[in-house]
Amino acid sequence: MAGEASKDISTAELWGGGRSPFSISYGKMYMWFFLVSDALTFSALLTSLGVMRHKYSDVWPDSSHVFHAFPFTGPEANLPLLYVALMTFILIVSSVTMVLAVEAGHRMDQKAVFKWLALTVVGGLFFLLSQVWEWSHFIHGTEHGVWEWADGTRANLVDGADKLVATFADGVTLTFLDGRESLTGAAAAAMLESATQVFGANLHVNEYGHQLYADFFFFVTGFHGFHVFSGVVINLIILIGVKKGIYHKRGHYEMVEKTGLYWHFVDLVWVFVFTIYYLL
Repeated sequence: MAGEASKDISTAELWGGGRSPFSISYGKMYMWFFLVSDALTFSALLTSLGVMRHKYSDVWPDSSHVFHAFPFTGPEANLPLLYVALMTFILIVSSVTMVLAVEAGHRMDQKAVFKWLALTVVGGLFFLLSQVWEWSHFIHGTEHGVWEWADGTRANLVDGADKLVATFADGVTLTFLDGRESLTGAAAAAMLESATQVFGANLHVNEYGHQLYADFFFFVTGFHGFHVFSGVVINLIILIGVKKGIYHKRGHYEMVEKTGLYWHFVDLVWVFVFTIYYLL
């Protein structure tokens, strides 16, 4: 398309300045430049994640075992990746509403632009609040956590966990996460005296498995979440401009289209994050 359009432009006009050689506005062109550079950053992060996941595949946690909670269902809920799937669905729907906002802008329909852009903002806010809940749950961890020794050995606590924490009672079993034979009773209690109980995850400890799993979770989802937050703020600013009729007076809604490019990019990146981090 760009090549065909440029054939109709004389050489003097094409290289003389004053117009885009691709027959698009400079605002759109610069947005594409930014998106390409940002795509390279995300590609580097996701490639690093894939390499580390392959390198430590024998100890890498299964995300379906980590992210199985759902709001208002209690700590015992076992709904693997259901909430993450819901977040993904809402973000994809917000991309659809953004398409409808851009289409309405082409028709110069101010009310429709406002409606669809407002729904896009709502979808983005839902995703952000969901991510806050997911981070909180990930950081807090499970009720009993895991026991860890200085050499990296880990074990789950089975049967009578509350009593064992308080009194090292005999009726308890340690089930080691590396598959070795379990310990019971006094032997388990004696071994626990040199262990540390780990709850949840941060940049130093990770209840769920390899430390890099937590590090990549915070960095990749946090970096993407910052993009979603930026998109919501930008969309809100554009939404206010739509309400005031600024773009209608200009005779076009190109600002909506440019922020739409950014929003579609953010949605597309999340599809890759969801696939590589949560599903694989």
